[in-house]
Amino acid sequence: PKMAAQGPMAIAMRLRNQLQSVYKLDPLRNEEEVKVKIKDLNEHIVCYLCAGYFIDATTITECLHTFCKSCIVKYLQTSKYCPMCNIKIHETQPLLNLKLDRVMQDIVYKLVPGLQESEDKRIREFYQSRGLERVIQPATEDSVPDPAGLPYASFDHSKAHFYRYDEQVSLCLERLSSSSGKDKNKLTLQQKYVRCSARAEVRHLRRVLCHRLSVEKQQVQMLFNNESLPDHMTMKQLWLSHWFGKSQPLVLHYTIKDKRGR
Repeated sequence: PKMAAQGPMAIAMRLRNQLQSVYKLDPLRNEEEVKVKIKDLNEHIVCYLCAGYFIDATTITECLHTFCKSCIVKYLQTSKYCPMCNIKIHETQPLLNLKLDRVMQDIVYKLVPGLQESEDKRIREFYQSRGLERVIQPATEDSVPDPAGLPYASFDHSKAHFYRYDEQVSLCLERLSSSSGKDKNKLTLQQKYVRCSARAEVRHLRRVLCHRLSVEKQQVQMLFNNESLPDHMTMKQLWLSHWFGKSQPLVLHYTIKDKRGR
């Protein structure tokens, strides 16, 4: 309120005077290049949780505080509040309100000498020590950002799967046992294990079941712990709310209602 009462011109002049006193120059005249010590910027580019420079900078959308991705994901396994301001991130699924901050990460890599090279080396050594092949998508000028956050080269969607670079979830689809086993063998999946995108929704699984079992959509119901699942729920939401910390596959049940029944 006090600053607002001063007016924008007064605020601008006060900031100008501060810059003149600290950096010995007039920013409005662009007299010379500003040189800032990196330690003066540390409070803006250092993770509150690990006290190191941001790696895979990730921002909480509710309060805009930023942390290393691995740090904040690990922290939110036991909490749903921001570690800096204690604001509630989400009532049940705080990980949904995290967003990768590529601009901040680019700034950190440009400010801290050797950080990006050191991180790339650490990743290479991790893959080599485990005998894994690291797949890197080429970063070209015509790259298109994936909604899930992974860059990939542009490609023809008519010839490629839209969810190709999504996080994957393994499912086990079991038919819920019923008293009448008349058509049980006929209406049970022969291949009950499915691997799909974390963005896939319950309604997509219902369609798969309808197609494989040759039944109508209204007959199929998806359940978890005998509770019906809403069509719009994604596998990511389901995993975080009901299966977090457990090993794959995520076990879901389905029922097939009689066509004449309600």
